Amino acid sequence: MISDAQLQALEQLFTSERVSVAGDDLAFYGQDWSKFVKPKPAAIVFPTERDEVQQLVRLAKSEKMALVPSGGRTGLSGGATAAKGEIVVSFERCRRILDFDPQSRLVRLQPGVITQQLQQFASDQGLYYPVDFASSGSSHLGGNIATNAGGIKVLRYGLTRDWVSGLEVVTGTGESMVLNQGLQKNATGMDLRHLFVGSEGILGMITEAWIKLTDPPAPLRVMLLAIPDMPTALTVLAESRRRLSVTAFEFFSDEAMMAVCEHRNLERPLSISPYYVLCEFEQASGEVEGQLQAEAVYTALASSGRVSDAVIARSLADNQRLWVYREGISEAITPRTPYKHDLAVRIGQAPAFLDAVSAVIADVALPFEVIWFGHIGDGNVHLNILCPRDWSIEAFEAACAPLGQQIMQVVERFDGSVSAEHGVGLLKRQYLGYSKTAAERAIMQQIKKVFDPLNLMNPGKVL
Repeated sequence: MISDAQLQALEQLFTSERVSVAGDDLAFYGQDWSKFVKPKPAAIVFPTERDEVQQLVRLAKSEKMALVPSGGRTGLSGGATAAKGEIVVSFERCRRILDFDPQSRLVRLQPGVITQQLQQFASDQGLYYPVDFASSGSSHLGGNIATNAGGIKVLRYGLTRDWVSGLEVVTGTGESMVLNQGLQKNATGMDLRHLFVGSEGILGMITEAWIKLTDPPAPLRVMLLAIPDMPTALTVLAESRRRLSVTAFEFFSDEAMMAVCEHRNLERPLSISPYYVLCEFEQASGEVEGQLQAEAVYTALASSGRVSDAVIARSLADNQRLWVYREGISEAITPRTPYKHDLAVRIGQAPAFLDAVSAVIADVALPFEVIWFGHIGDGNVHLNILCPRDWSIEAFEAACAPLGQQIMQVVERFDGSVSAEHGVGLLKRQYLGYSKTAAERAIMQQIKKVFDPLNLMNPGKVL
């Protein structure tokens, strides 16, 4: 734990107003959305600029204090959880947009800028930041970069990595580095920026970023389709992409639909079906043409028996209303303390993968409710096993632990990823070997030692 002298040193660096050891703050800032590891940080600090971060790391080196970077804490793998007396470094006061270059369409910003804040800034410039997810109103850009966040528009726009043109970082040695400086072309050897994207804070902390913007899409339209099974989802995706400019393609089970309807007191938007897909696309030219496009796709799919029912949005408000049935799932099931797996396989393997995982769960013969949803357009599926209402969290976790190993064996068999977009953190670290070879993990360890030789940067995470 932290000594009086160490606490005094932190208060000298940040002032007492930006250091907290209050119990409520320790609990609030010491944990992300994952709830299976109890937080136990020693203190919370709130930097406002790079120099303070650099001085903090140098102090941490001299005092052997471990540091856990903290953004919006919307992750689900324990990557921002401080469980062993670490100092939590909250970037919530680093929320400034520092510069904008309209010719390069580059925004330079601090890591605490909220995703939605950047999206609004881009819109104010007549531009667009496309990386988006249900937590965009609370997630930080620094955290998005540290986990290489994906979200709902990967199918069209790619991952966070694709929009990062440069980084300023402070490594575990206390050195500040500027990586790529926002350049579009830079053929000068290894691009260290890409080591920090997705590194989950184990190499150092992001203090600034250069983020690219792009042209906004044409007006968007959403349609929600009822389908009989998962293989059909892929044929619907193929038909939609052939006829439409698809920006997002999501799926969820009827159990997920029921959870959202119950949680938000909503009516079902269409008839009962085992699965549903939500397709968002750019309208070709005007609302009438967009409606005709969607109706033509639905007619083709319905006539072949692939879709049994559909709702097509007629306005922006309709778009938002239909998205709620997908984006409201996590919130709806949170009270049931879901045991989550964020998995990825190649798109064409997704139906067989879901069947294989479902068979493993069925074989354990326990009273588990399962909620499936995800970004079927990019092969990312979210498995949520709900805690039985009459079970303790401890009993539920104990039952899920061996089941997790069996599920990861299926992931390995499909050459998939044990974490598609929430990172490895604490909770998925034991599974890393199912996606990374021993040689890969050894090299990752060596890279960490170069940037963080004392293992002070988010220790115990990933590796």
